[in-house]
Amino acid sequence: MFNTAVEKLLNDALAQREDLFLINLTISSDNKINIVIDGDRGVTVEDCMFISRAIEHNLDREEQDFALEVMSAGAASPLVNKRQYKKHINRTLGLKTIDDKLEGTLTSATDEKITLEWKVREPKPVGKGKVTVKKQASIAYEDIVEAKVMIKF
Repeated sequence: MFNTAVEKLLNDALAQREDLFLINLTISSDNKINIVIDGDRGVTVEDCMFISRAIEHNLDREEQDFALEVMSAGAASPLVNKRQYKKHINRTLGLKTIDDKLEGTLTSATDEKITLEWKVREPKPVGKGKVTVKKQASIAYEDIVEAKVMIKF
């Protein structure tokens, strides 16, 4: 009953803010609520406060004791939602697929797949030396095991 109430309050809050979306919700046996959100334009402290208040102000602590934590998906967190890919177009992704490991620039993200581009040095077709070749791969979401934004300084 408590879990259902929390889920309903969270869904109602997210319906009011269509730019935000849920990454993860966990409710432990001792009623510790942990919510991870992301947004199409990132997540601010005010966004986390909005979600927190929408839940906390509508639950009665006299009936049920609980702890609530609302946070944004971290920069090093894996991408788990298709909407996250769309907001990271033109950024470098490290990707593990069923068959391979890739690192490249995310150039597009549709509802079915993503497209990565990267450059590699390959031997010249004729003569000595190497040339830089641009490669591209379209990868279906179901083939992605893990994807992370690569932060470079």
